[in-house]
Amino acid sequence: MSSNHSLSGKTVLVGAGAKNLGGLISTIVAQDGANVVIHYHSDATAADAQKTAEAVEAAGGKALTVQGDLSKVSEVERLFATAKDHFGGIDVAVNTAGMVLRKPITETTEEEYDRMFAVNSKAAYFFIREAGRHLNDNGKVVTIVTSLLAAFTDGYSTYAGAKAPVEHFTRAAAKEFAARGISVNNVAPGPMDTPFFYGQETPERVAFHKSQALGNDLTKIEDIVPLVTFLATDGWWVTGQTIFVNGGYTTR
Repeated sequence: MSSNHSLSGKTVLVGAGAKNLGGLISTIVAQDGANVVIHYHSDATAADAQKTAEAVEAAGGKALTVQGDLSKVSEVERLFATAKDHFGGIDVAVNTAGMVLRKPITETTEEEYDRMFAVNSKAAYFFIREAGRHLNDNGKVVTIVTSLLAAFTDGYSTYAGAKAPVEHFTRAAAKEFAARGISVNNVAPGPMDTPFFYGQETPERVAFHKSQALGNDLTKIEDIVPLVTFLATDGWWVTGQTIFVNGGYTTR
């Protein structure tokens, strides 16, 4: 069984793997010996995806970049099929894709609701589905959710609301995929020190978010990657869980 606890020679698919958390995961797993499929959403992140692919190859791994809109089921299917065709199999699938919106319920439009649920919920569901269809036995699935799932706060009804069902998708998949030794988990970061976060917050609220965690700080992407790699290796016995990694920002 020990070979299952290493990423050496394995293939890791990273949804939204071009930059920020996804980019760092792509690079770190390559340093651990993996080949990496780097998904990216749009032409705007193509250069980032290429840069990350070069970092993967510099670390000794093989890289494949695949563009696609994960809110379209056919694109999720194509992503997994392309990855499997290219590398002959997929061992780990990590979905870091997400979209954040901070807005009062009374001001939220139907279009905003639909978009937030398409990216944060629908895409996550079909990513897990395709992982279940395509991953090798003893594979690992990890979805990045949010520590707001344990918060009682305003403003994030569509963001946290759309991430919430992913916990139930994960529990069901963990049971359904268990016979093949595939673990399925969520990692829930606190507010992360990335452009993804700052665009939605005022300086005063940033200061408040910092005040709620260890060391008066935001979550760093470097704080999240070790848990993702743990779940993909030595943490194989963990399944069906949502693990909060946030310096004490929220708990439940």
